[in-house]
Amino acid sequence: MITANDIMTQEVISISPETEIAQAAKLLLTNRINGVPVINDASELVGILCQSDLIIQQKNIPIPSLFTLLDGFIPLTSSKKLDKEVEKIAATKVADAMTPDPVTVNSDTGIEEIAALMVEKNYHTLPVVDANKLVGIVGKVDVLRTLISE
Repeated sequence: MITANDIMTQEVISISPETEIAQAAKLLLTNRINGVPVINDASELVGILCQSDLIIQQKNIPIPSLFTLLDGFIPLTSSKKLDKEVEKIAATKVADAMTPDPVTVNSDTGIEEIAALMVEKNYHTLPVVDANKLVGIVGKVDVLRTLISE
């Protein structure tokens, strides 16, 4: 059975939560990658920054739907969700734009499970973590390469 260990990229490009957004965007573009793991000072995975996290910055700030009841305004959307979206749109540091606590796989996760996560959850990049340490990363390209080698 093919596992993450067989197909992952071991030389992982990573960034810190304090990295500037412009620098992170340049890193993604220069290396032609969809996502990059975010690592703290203790070398622990704290998030992942994907192209979609940066593209959201081009979005307009959403105006929540409201209705009035007895001269009071009641929002129809969650203020927590709105606050997070505004924070991502206005982000200047990776910590504000990244997806915290990303879904990960470990090095012995089978390719079937990896493929299922990518398809069902629309993930393009999955960090590979063993013993709380980032050991690699698997992208859709890595999964596709297995079709050629067979």
